[in-house]
Amino acid sequence: MDIWAWVGGAQRELHESGNTQLAVVLADVPAQALEGRYAQLDVVAPAIAEQAKTLGKPWLELFARYWHLIGRVGDRANGAIALGDARALAEFARRDDVRDCPSAPAAAEVLAMAMANTDGPGFATERLALLNSALEGVGPESPAYSGLATQYVAALLDDGKPGEAVVYAESALGRLRDAGRQPSWELAAAHARALLADGRADQALSVLESATGFKPDDPVAKDRREALLKTQILIAADRIPEAYDALPDLDVVGEHPREWVDWAHAVVRLVERGAIANTWQLGRVLRQWMLYFEQTGGHRARFELALIAGHLAIGRQIAWQARLLADYAEAAIPELTARDGLEKRVAELRAAAEQVTEPAPPGPRDELVQYFDAADRGQNADPERWGAWLWPLSGTDLPATRRHTSALGFLGYPATAADLYWKPVVEDGDPAAADEEDVANLTGLLIQAGQDDRVERLAGLLPERLAYLTRARLYRARERWADAAAAAERAVSAGDAVEGRRLWSAAVQQLGGNAKAAEILRPLLDSPQATEDDLWRIVVLCTMAEDWASVRAAGTKLGMQFKTQEGPIDEEWHLIRAVLPTPDGGRQEVLALRTGPATARLLIPQPKGMEYNAGDVIVFDPRPLEPIPESEEEREGFLPPFAGITMLRPGGYTSWFFDGARPTEEEWAEFNQVLAERGWPMWVYSDESYTVRNPATGERIPGVFGWVAIPPNVTPAQLDAVLDDVTEQWAHPLAWLDLAREVGIEVERHENIVKEYGL
Repeated sequence: MDIWAWVGGAQRELHESGNTQLAVVLADVPAQALEGRYAQLDVVAPAIAEQAKTLGKPWLELFARYWHLIGRVGDRANGAIALGDARALAEFARRDDVRDCPSAPAAAEVLAMAMANTDGPGFATERLALLNSALEGVGPESPAYSGLATQYVAALLDDGKPGEAVVYAESALGRLRDAGRQPSWELAAAHARALLADGRADQALSVLESATGFKPDDPVAKDRREALLKTQILIAADRIPEAYDALPDLDVVGEHPREWVDWAHAVVRLVERGAIANTWQLGRVLRQWMLYFEQTGGHRARFELALIAGHLAIGRQIAWQARLLADYAEAAIPELTARDGLEKRVAELRAAAEQVTEPAPPGPRDELVQYFDAADRGQNADPERWGAWLWPLSGTDLPATRRHTSALGFLGYPATAADLYWKPVVEDGDPAAADEEDVANLTGLLIQAGQDDRVERLAGLLPERLAYLTRARLYRARERWADAAAAAERAVSAGDAVEGRRLWSAAVQQLGGNAKAAEILRPLLDSPQATEDDLWRIVVLCTMAEDWASVRAAGTKLGMQFKTQEGPIDEEWHLIRAVLPTPDGGRQEVLALRTGPATARLLIPQPKGMEYNAGDVIVFDPRPLEPIPESEEEREGFLPPFAGITMLRPGGYTSWFFDGARPTEEEWAEFNQVLAERGWPMWVYSDESYTVRNPATGERIPGVFGWVAIPPNVTPAQLDAVLDDVTEQWAHPLAWLDLAREVGIEVERHENIVKEYGL
């Protein structure tokens, strides 16, 4: 069965059932998963699955759930947090009304991937049994075969059987060739990986290079994954300069968790050979990756990264970090099933840490704070070394503790930093008399460490105003908006006039109270403590509340000048790109005219189903999403992008679709002029590749489609009449079928145009 022909049929069924938007995005779901468009995928795929369940379409539900999980367990490498959903999908695929779907066996592939992400060696036996069962009913002609075989090779490798993995990979590749099918790049790469694990680096490199032209299942990831595997092979072959050249840069792999562990293994080998610098920045990145896997249930990955980072820290003579990483790795062991040798590896790291001689501090102990401040001002402070040098003072000397815990938090150790800060502020001091900066710093570390109970305990020891402010900070971080608003309001009542208002206003805005949020923040207009950010927030909130006097007051303080002094601000400033949400969870740029500090009028007609259209006035965040170019030449054609926040005033425009053969340049110029004279926005959505069928010859000819928007004082019948008049003499007619149906004029003619031209 042609799976994409089936997808096309599913699209038609969704469209016929009134689910036009889902029908449009259905075929895009695999691309969303592979291209990393997760904001869209996490909205669209569950919506399609839910609608499929409602319509009684289990194959469609399987399709949506499968690709959603691929987006989670593939590039994002979700482990334990995805296991339940992956097991549920595998069970769903065994249902009588699902098992015959060509994609059903792939559910086992997804479950195997989730297991591998969680604890590859620990789940190796279960993965092999699962995949073996799935492969029993799948031949090389199945689209699921390559993926299942690839995962089987990976499971054998995690089971410590590289020789068997090589044999199995070669057998699977042979079966595909015998069936007249080219193997996937991923299966060939698994073969190379198996050869590498079996100590045959030269053969692995030959296999990898021979497979470079194979079609990948994941074309977006292929180049970086191929480069990373080549790096590992070249390292094993002791071809270090070539390995260094092949290694993907950090900015290439940094957004792709699936590659992190392999990349770290390669880097540590290159560091050992002196090909790459061993820096504190590298250590900080690895620490961030560990915390990601902690959140996603990648237990084996975080264990491996902890040991790698620990040995790199020893190479930098940072014993304290190596000890903390040994503790972190040890804490991960209970989450793993295959534990042989793990405690020994942790013990080896600890022993190595004890042998480290850390660098001598730059000055006397009682002057280290001054030395730190000088280095910090010069922006050349090494936070790891200062972590070692300030440690003897931390917890007893408050100035040293502030700086030390700041460094530890920055490096990814907030829990350790919070313990050290807690001692002078709470255990040995009086929290009620503590400096507010210390309370704020300690609160931030506790929140970062996830120690909410200690934040509440700290708040209970503070004066009323600071207690409520501390709780509001916690609740904001946890997105408990109602609690944050209540606590911040109490802080303001107790006398906190600045931060309390910021927190209160932000929480109320999250709860949908824009006007109240503006009212809360407005007093900062007259406060000497107000920052530029405060003024911009006042501009945005008061714009949403249409408090134009306050918008002008804040704008004036920001250096703006206005043509009018009262009433709505509706001026013509400059063109911008308004970045607005789409129903599928994505973002779309729309050309707009900036009419005030935080308002813009949209200029481009939008397809039906969108929440905005030409003529609408929106409120946007005045912070540009891209830096303004420095040179005047670059600025000349630059349109700054701003994120849309909300609709301020709908224009009431309605869009109508047109489609057909592209007219002559003269005809098209007249078409544009006629619409422009009436102030009816029009936008072409087709590109140069769009063609339609010439009914006279059957040949493909250039086509054009787009949308025209009319204001509320223009009727659809008026638009129909204008379009009919301006296109009457065209050699090829234009169709506006939906508009014709709306007005009940020449519907059959437009239906025929659509049919004859294949629109």
